[in-house]
Amino acid sequence: MLDLPINEAVTLADLTRDPYPIYKRMRAETPVVRMAQTNRILVTRAEHTKWIKETPEIFSSDDPTTPMKPAFQAQTLMRKDGAEHRAERMAMQPAFSPKVIRTDWADLYTRLAEDYVSRLPRGETVDLFRDLCGPIAARILAHMLGLDEASDEDMQRWSQTLIDGAGNFGYDPKLFELSDAANAEMNALFDSLISRHRAEPNNSAFSTMLNARNPIPMSQVYANLKIAIGGGINEPRDALATIVYGLLTNPDQFEEVKRQALWEDAFEEGVRWVAPIQVSGRRTTQEVQIGDVFVGPGEAVMTIQASANRDETIYGEDGELFNIFRDKHPHQAFGSGPHHCAGAQVARRTLGQIMLPLLFDRFPNMTLDDPAKVIWSGFGFRGPLNLPVTLN
Repeated sequence: MLDLPINEAVTLADLTRDPYPIYKRMRAETPVVRMAQTNRILVTRAEHTKWIKETPEIFSSDDPTTPMKPAFQAQTLMRKDGAEHRAERMAMQPAFSPKVIRTDWADLYTRLAEDYVSRLPRGETVDLFRDLCGPIAARILAHMLGLDEASDEDMQRWSQTLIDGAGNFGYDPKLFELSDAANAEMNALFDSLISRHRAEPNNSAFSTMLNARNPIPMSQVYANLKIAIGGGINEPRDALATIVYGLLTNPDQFEEVKRQALWEDAFEEGVRWVAPIQVSGRRTTQEVQIGDVFVGPGEAVMTIQASANRDETIYGEDGELFNIFRDKHPHQAFGSGPHHCAGAQVARRTLGQIMLPLLFDRFPNMTLDDPAKVIWSGFGFRGPLNLPVTLN
């Protein structure tokens, strides 16, 4: 049995800038390693990350050392286990059920997608990240949550501020000041909408939670809404931008996807290739063996699904490449176990079934003239920060 290795060289800045070569080296040499800068244990192989997520009795989500609590001003369901986690998750789940997606949201998704895509100017070069990916994700989520009154701009700003706060492992006080201000704005909006949702019940998440037979505490209703804002915009936004980038930088695949209408395959490969949510935190409840090392109780463990999704034992030596024709294997972009992403089916429908075919039906010869101009960033959450395309 090996001693737990310590990596004193890798920094959060390195992982924010370009994590994949680092994770590849870790998978090969130190798949379970303590990162000195954060004093957290990074776990990078797929078999280990999946097992950790699916074993909450040993790897608890209740990690008091993460920056999520100050960022969200609450102990959210993401940091809870067992019956407590399930009660809060199920309070919001009816709004994301397959039946409600089909009866309430599917037509709305299509109308919104058609509206936002129709605003894009033919023949011009635009930043698709700014002009489509972010706004459409914000608008769809606002309707699903029952926050129709919130603007696209506010939804995106709140989301990014919460994400920055939740990923603030360096505990920069300026980031928490921003998240405090965003929390105050969100709380004021939620307060103003309670009477409407009680008077006119509907299938939005806010209305569902408010009008439940046994409602959860209002503080947790607000925390649930904020979790959805934090994760429900960046994931489809970054996934859409990543998939478009992957297709436009692989023209042979792009042509075949259009010919065979393989949009759902493109979606799955895009989120595998660059997982929008790259890492997740857990806390050990006892001494446990992970791979060849023992980890003591009370340790902060980070499962790196970004790394698991490129693990050579599953995806071969070309896992670093975007390839929609690779052999199909389950990926971990949406997690696994009790905390599997509640919005996974929403993302699959909105992007794989609606947005991608609609976008490329309107602009079948879209081009990305200079891929080097696309800036990628993020440790906890990752995607392009811009996407300058010409809409042919």
